Amino acid sequence: VEAVHLIADGKAPRIPQPKDGATYEGIQKKENAEISWDQPAAALHNWIRGHDKVPGAWTTIDGQVVTFYGSSLLDASVPAGQELAIKGASRPGLVTKNGLVVFGNDGKMVLVRNLQFEDGKMIPASKYFSADETTALELTEEEKKMAEDIR
Repeated sequence: VEAVHLIADGKAPRIPQPKDGATYEGIQKKENAEISWDQPAAALHNWIRGHDKVPGAWTTIDGQVVTFYGSSLLDASVPAGQELAIKGASRPGLVTKNGLVVFGNDGKMVLVRNLQFEDGKMIPASKYFSADETTALELTEEEKKMAEDIR
């Protein structure tokens, strides 16, 4: 009640808010979004999802910065996949048909669906080892004729 009366009378003390910590811009810097692998799976998932899309949680794989997007906790048996060494991780990730499975220090799993490389190229995590493969488009005779008609 006293505070309300002080405000009503125009006598309430005015303390200016400090500028330090008055913005969220500091936490949205890419250098602050590196993944620390010594955490349980739930913390890894929260870190990745918390930085999804800007600035993006990242780690180093094969000497290059790779940003993770679209994680979910995976509560199943360890899926089959191709191992992928991740800098700082106690256990290699697994590239599976559904994405990249990474492990927390509690042995539980997180599934990451998309990866973005330093050059800006984004791929489904399940295509990590086939990202450089290119396939030529082969047209049937009917499709070749249709393409010529369209030209």
